[in-house]
Amino acid sequence: MAKIVNLVSVLSLLLLIAFADAQILGRGFLKPPPTLKCDKTYGVKSGDTCFGVEQTFNLSTAFFESINPNLNCTILFVGQWLCLNGSLS
Repeated sequence: MAKIVNLVSVLSLLLLIAFADAQILGRGFLKPPPTLKCDKTYGVKSGDTCFGVEQTFNLSTAFFESINPNLNCTILFVGQWLCLNGSLS
């Protein structure tokens, strides 16, 4: 009987450790993705290109792409809103 109690105690301890470890590790994996807060926008006009917008507003390509993550520069359309300044939160 004592062997069964010891076995159950050890298994309970291992389960508790595994659960606690999963909670600690899970915090990094279960965080929602950061959201973009756009502070300044621009509406695309006929003839605009991503490069032209970057040049007009003095933006680096890396920054422009980071604040417009789903932008496809090959298919800009008139009236499309582009983020010109923002931050991730």
